Amino acid sequence: MVRILIVDDSPTETFRFKEILVKHGFETLEAANGEDGVTLTKTEQPDLVLMDVVMPGVNGFQATRQITRAPDTRHIPVVIVSTKDQATDRLWGKRQGAKDYLVKPVDEVQLIDTIKQYINVN
Repeated sequence: MVRILIVDDSPTETFRFKEILVKHGFETLEAANGEDGVTLTKTEQPDLVLMDVVMPGVNGFQATRQITRAPDTRHIPVVIVSTKDQATDRLWGKRQGAKDYLVKPVDEVQLIDTIKQYINVN
């Protein structure tokens, strides 16, 4: 089963993502901040990471950079999902190694289609 790590400090957003992902047959892992997200990515090796940007401590840009540049996790696609909707945010996210950048609130179909672009779904 495809495992997706949700990294978001909002319990409401995490619940919504989890609800959508489980409905579409994905297994989910959760981290409430960037630091835990990086640690879980290393230990659990999920198939994809959904990364919020605005979080206390290590923010989503920093966590994305750590995941996409580390030899043991660089193969894992990171999709940033944020309320930050400026062109500079999108550009910065991609420069940190994110494969894609979605803006909250995310449409369910768009989210699933984006995930399927970066993972092998049987």
